[in-house]
Amino acid sequence: MEFKEFLIKYAEIGTKGKNRFIFEDALMKQIRISLKKIDGKFEVNKENGRIYVEALSEYDYDEVIEALSHVFGIVGISPMIRISDNGFEDLKNTVIEYIREMYSDKNFTFKVNARRARKNYPMESMEINAAVGEALLNEFPEMKVDVHNPEVLITIEIRKNINIYSMTLPGPGGMPVGTAGKAMLMLSGGIDSPVAGYMISKRGVMLNATYFHAPPYTSERAKQKVIDLAKKVAVYSGPIELNVVNFTEVQLHIYDKCPHEELTIIMKRVMYQIAEKLARESGCLGLVTGESIAQVSSQTLQSLAVIDEVCGLPVYRPVIAFDKQDIVDIAEKIDTYEISIQPYEDCCTTFVAKHPVTKPNFNAIKRSEAKLDRIEELVEAALASVEKIIVE
Repeated sequence: MEFKEFLIKYAEIGTKGKNRFIFEDALMKQIRISLKKIDGKFEVNKENGRIYVEALSEYDYDEVIEALSHVFGIVGISPMIRISDNGFEDLKNTVIEYIREMYSDKNFTFKVNARRARKNYPMESMEINAAVGEALLNEFPEMKVDVHNPEVLITIEIRKNINIYSMTLPGPGGMPVGTAGKAMLMLSGGIDSPVAGYMISKRGVMLNATYFHAPPYTSERAKQKVIDLAKKVAVYSGPIELNVVNFTEVQLHIYDKCPHEELTIIMKRVMYQIAEKLARESGCLGLVTGESIAQVSSQTLQSLAVIDEVCGLPVYRPVIAFDKQDIVDIAEKIDTYEISIQPYEDCCTTFVAKHPVTKPNFNAIKRSEAKLDRIEELVEAALASVEKIIVE
């Protein structure tokens, strides 16, 4: 069956009270952006708490569903037919033809669910349910009614026009991107940080990203791996400005001057300082990382407390309490996992110590950092040489 219209369902947006229209408009904007990527002409509009996508030209159905299924804020996509109110007989006949075309095999249970948003319609909801249900049974005797657990739920919405649909495809949920500010994702080549970016973006946050590159210790393939991960996240978040920071001289200076068991903690503290400066320059309201408690030595509560001390912006960790398998499951869902496990190491794994400290002492870390006599100069040089890449 060829559909020309889609009903877009949302959930949490409906709780926003007087601000609801702001979130609806943001969702419509993201839908339009997503549909621009595919062939066809579409119109997106809203009417009395409903958002509709109407195809104004030929289009590929699967491409439309794929595009809409990556728009945060959508919980359901219902391909539907919409008719004018030309009386009940026209409605009944339209539903019959809809079922005839939609389902080649009529051997299923069903329920009719009519909703009257327009209360001046001459029949009540229960009357519509009974009359349409009876007409369907007469037309297709193999169909059976099941009001408790139907295989097919036929929904009829009586509004200005009448919507008819029986299928709702899942959307990603969340909130429309752009409704919750912008944050700086610290993106490595691992499994966790792309998942963290996806999850924070799902709550309506726009993303920039920072990647720390350490040539020749990390290769161009490692850099391309991170760009490829950013592309996967950008399918959901929209375009990402990726800052590639050359971190080699900073790392070597830390490696030469500081106890090796403290290397990861001190390197991360410097990374946070650099990411924070880039974040403030681009209007970001916080940093986002893929850290999960106790996953590695630098992610114990003690380590995270020492690392966070250096940062003046909030640090958001969406996967902080996730088991590794929880993170892997999401990575597979958003198609980042196979990229993340490619064997190209990032700068943290390249300079990791054999026996890193798991419970760093803040005063000891500060004493070690006091030996870094060129750190400010090297940080400024790293910031001056940042490569900015727009990832779409």
